[in-house]
Amino acid sequence: MKRHALSTRLWHWVNLLSLIVLFMSGLNISNAHPRLYWGQWGFAPEQAWLEVPRFPGWATIPGYYNLAAARDWHVLFAWVFALSLLAFMIASLMNGHFRRDIATRRAEWAPGAVWADIRAHVRLQFEHAGAKYNFLQKAAYGVVLFVLLPAMILTGMAISPGMGAAWPFLTDVFGGRQSARSIHFIAAWSLLAFLLLHVALVLIHKPLKHLREMITGGREHEAA
Repeated sequence: MKRHALSTRLWHWVNLLSLIVLFMSGLNISNAHPRLYWGQWGFAPEQAWLEVPRFPGWATIPGYYNLAAARDWHVLFAWVFALSLLAFMIASLMNGHFRRDIATRRAEWAPGAVWADIRAHVRLQFEHAGAKYNFLQKAAYGVVLFVLLPAMILTGMAISPGMGAAWPFLTDVFGGRQSARSIHFIAAWSLLAFLLLHVALVLIHKPLKHLREMITGGREHEAA
């Protein structure tokens, strides 16, 4: 058996590309109005809960300030991001990936088991028998897959003028258009933090093996 199914590998790389383009084009969009608010409305500096710094051209798409072009990139890859996530979730339900590899068991939530997992991570001991992922990995992937990624899609729809007009209940769900924009910002930076941690852990623990597995699939019987 392959350690990573083809659907998982394809989505992994498509999702990585999508998130990079979405994040960098989002920084360009942020430069147009670098303040965040709560509620339905907000514009004045004294109403903002956060003043976002202006991002340099090397961190944005395009590499110069252009709101229209940044929005075009953002909308295009938002569709790639959303449709690839939907395809991955359907495939993961059908092939049992969620049930087999992501779902946690009651015993894994025991304080002693969680603490043992934390200590193993601190010692950079990631091997685990009987499962593809340990508890902390399952919890992290679960938050990303079922909280942060859907939040990005739904808040993105809520702050889109066209979709907000067609489905006004979306803005109400998040407490207003500006609240949805703030949650979108928080979710985006949370995903960036997860990505950086994920890459760091891969680099310090058998990076070539993990890279090969995410390209070829690897073998289920190989050590983690």
